[in-house]
Amino acid sequence: MPNSEIDALNKAIRKEWPSKPGEKAKIYVGKFFNRVRIGSKVVAQVVGNHGTYTVSIHATELTTKSACSCYIGKGGYCHHCAALAATFLNNPDSFVEKTTKNLSDVKGMTDVNEFLQSVTLESLLAQLKEKGISQKAFAASIGMSTQHLSSVKSGELNNRFYHELGATKLACLWVLEHYGEINKGGK
Repeated sequence: MPNSEIDALNKAIRKEWPSKPGEKAKIYVGKFFNRVRIGSKVVAQVVGNHGTYTVSIHATELTTKSACSCYIGKGGYCHHCAALAATFLNNPDSFVEKTTKNLSDVKGMTDVNEFLQSVTLESLLAQLKEKGISQKAFAASIGMSTQHLSSVKSGELNNRFYHELGATKLACLWVLEHYGEINKGGK
């Protein structure tokens, strides 16, 4: 990760969590596993009171968003998010850097999984929108209601993964890859 991205992430985390973690968060600091950085986003897992939670913090130039799969972390900023922030600030090198894979670099089944993990459903739907395919049209084409698609999309952003997330992303990829062919056939 370039130093500018690390610096931006450090700055954003310090702004959102300016004080030391509270008592509830302290017990989780440093306890995260599967620590990953993708650009200006950090994701890790931690064992909590009710299972294993996935926790993320994503900093952009304008905003910092966090999410946790615990019952109070839907909107982020729970004690697990504070603990992840402290864990990153204490040891940013413990997060394995993963780069976003380009679709053109996907050569095999292992690459497909890595690509799908590095891209969000929201970004794939944005690419469909750029091609003139609405979320409603896409949802209808795969037999899903727009409400369910929206729920799957927001679930991913809040670390609450639906089982059909991967299949929905694959469907997006298929449409993106075959859009020109579909357009020609429809004329």
